[in-house]
Amino acid sequence: MKIAIGVDQEAAASEEQHLRSLHEWLLADATCRRYARPALGSGAVVVPGAQGDLIDVLSLVLGTGFNAASLVAAIAAWRRSRPETPTIIVERADGTRVLLTGAADEDAGRLLAELEQERA
Repeated sequence: MKIAIGVDQEAAASEEQHLRSLHEWLLADATCRRYARPALGSGAVVVPGAQGDLIDVLSLVLGTGFNAASLVAAIAAWRRSRPETPTIIVERADGTRVLLTGAADEDAGRLLAELEQERA
């Protein structure tokens, strides 16, 4: 399952900082690092010769070694560790988007239900 994660922030630099932090958090998880391979990137169309864009997306491919429940637990733990709880946008490859705005634990259950729904 392909997942794209973004941060809903007004300041692009703040958005990139949050994504870099989440990326490092996921890389610290040996199972995620091995099976999900999180990667930072830009959702903007690349124009030849243009300067690179700010990082605005963290992408993952979930497999059997790192499933939706593992991802949800990692995101919830990361959000609890932040001094401010950033709004996270999780998007599946089919275009389904889940906006995480509330308490990390409340949002975790909702996100897991949405991600698991694709497998049904």
